[in-house]
Amino acid sequence: MSKIIFLDVDGTLVDYEGKIPESAVTAVRQARNAGHRVYICTGRSEAEVYPEIWNIGLDGIIGGNGAYIRDHETVVMHKHINAEQCRKIVDWLHQRNLEFYLESNSGLYASENFETAGDPVIQEYSKRKGNPGDLNVRKAFPTMIFGADLYRDDVNKISFILSSYQDYEDAKRDFSEMNVGTWGGAGETALFGDFGVKNITKREAVDVLLEYLHRDREDTIAFGDAKVDIPMFKACAFSVAMGSGGEECKAAADYITDDVDKNGLYKAFVYLGLMEA
Repeated sequence: MSKIIFLDVDGTLVDYEGKIPESAVTAVRQARNAGHRVYICTGRSEAEVYPEIWNIGLDGIIGGNGAYIRDHETVVMHKHINAEQCRKIVDWLHQRNLEFYLESNSGLYASENFETAGDPVIQEYSKRKGNPGDLNVRKAFPTMIFGADLYRDDVNKISFILSSYQDYEDAKRDFSEMNVGTWGGAGETALFGDFGVKNITKREAVDVLLEYLHRDREDTIAFGDAKVDIPMFKACAFSVAMGSGGEECKAAADYITDDVDKNGLYKAFVYLGLMEA
């Protein structure tokens, strides 16, 4: 029976410097040739899914950590932050002098000083993942838009740089109607906070897509590397964590493969027989 495969992007399909291992490309293409369907299931919005990812060959995307679902050319679901909520969040972040960017399918829209404030944070994020290179905002987000209107009605998520963990705690308090999370580290080591639509996770999105496809949970396999992927694991029959992933993610998985940059995805596809016709 063919499978529905869900791949997280960062740290799973793509390494922590934004590069796609050639073995991962081979794995996805051969799995699709064998009759399986492959979707990315990511925190990224569609604007941040660059051509080199689409060129691998995919059946669609779950983006914004579950806010957006597309199967080939059909948009199955799109739940986004409304204009009033966006304005309220942007004003709150400005009042606290916190730099941020809006994540939309049409683009990534940076706050006034995001590049200056973001460069050292992006470098720290890369260093924590074992890549102490020269990654910066422009390299991490090559199509990011600067100087645009930040009051928008098409935003899937808003990520902001934490000056302290208290910023996250205050955001949860002040925006109880939103899904407020963190990323870039566990607990007080987090580098970013983010705002998303309430009650939206990768788990609900997988359920919606499966209903649309008329497919059963028993046909699903999830691949991820972070805590945010655990709801996706729970939605699928079998789950695989990358060896380079976080401990919570690995503890929740059915199987642990090698690191993302050590052909981990390819090795897991071989283990699961996904490339065999």
